[in-house]
Amino acid sequence: MKAAIIGCGYVGSTVARLWHQENDVTVTTTTPDKSQILQAIASKVVVLTGNDLESIQQVVADCDIVLLSVGAKQRTPETYRQAYLETAKNLVAAIKNTSRVKQLIYTSSYGILNNQSGDLIDETVSVNPSSEFGKILHQTEQVLLSVPETEFKTCILRLSGVYGPGRELIKIFRGIAGKTRPGTGEDYTNWVHLYDIARAIDFGQKKQLQGIYNLNSDQFLTTKEFFQNLFQAHNLPPITWDSSQTSIRTYNLKLSNQKIKDAGFEFAHPKLEFV
Repeated sequence: MKAAIIGCGYVGSTVARLWHQENDVTVTTTTPDKSQILQAIASKVVVLTGNDLESIQQVVADCDIVLLSVGAKQRTPETYRQAYLETAKNLVAAIKNTSRVKQLIYTSSYGILNNQSGDLIDETVSVNPSSEFGKILHQTEQVLLSVPETEFKTCILRLSGVYGPGRELIKIFRGIAGKTRPGTGEDYTNWVHLYDIARAIDFGQKKQLQGIYNLNSDQFLTTKEFFQNLFQAHNLPPITWDSSQTSIRTYNLKLSNQKIKDAGFEFAHPKLEFV
């Protein structure tokens, strides 16, 4: 298999390590200083940006599978458009110019759902993002899904919060131990382990999945339960909740992973790991 990974960050580099063991893998980065590090986990490293259609076309020209796993370096609408939407449009154009690519896998975000119902949400729910960032991410999905399956298959994995080696939960949240947070903490939080993301991408490639699949652990915890478990595991003071203030969380849902499990995928980390 010849693979291209467009965007080799936290997720992309993990998949590169997995695929590079037995396959020819080309990875891309927007940061020249990362090239030497990435050479250890890839057959070839290319420095490019999403608006460079010619370079993207050269990267994917002889590939069987393409993983799009980009991220924006800054949280502004313009950087989001460049990183996600513009890259997706150019990638689709580049793939259409070659008949070899059989599948495109894209790591999206469940944050675009903008759902505050607290219900179990699957892939059939309507997407109605409220922020400009969510709208851009939704537009990116639509661009990729607009390609007929007869040209190439498109698999979109909507990731919940990502944690794992180097991004452990305690590293993310240690600073708020013992603090007061607005709300009651009764809204739900959703997380998936890095290694399950990499395994799901590999599974999607092997099964040639088409369409949207949620990627989330089996465990549904409220924010209050989540922080209780996390800080107890590390002997840190608990959070105090101030119900007189409105929660700052923009969504509250339980993200169902049943569709990808029905396809045959088994999670290696079905429950959250706090230590």
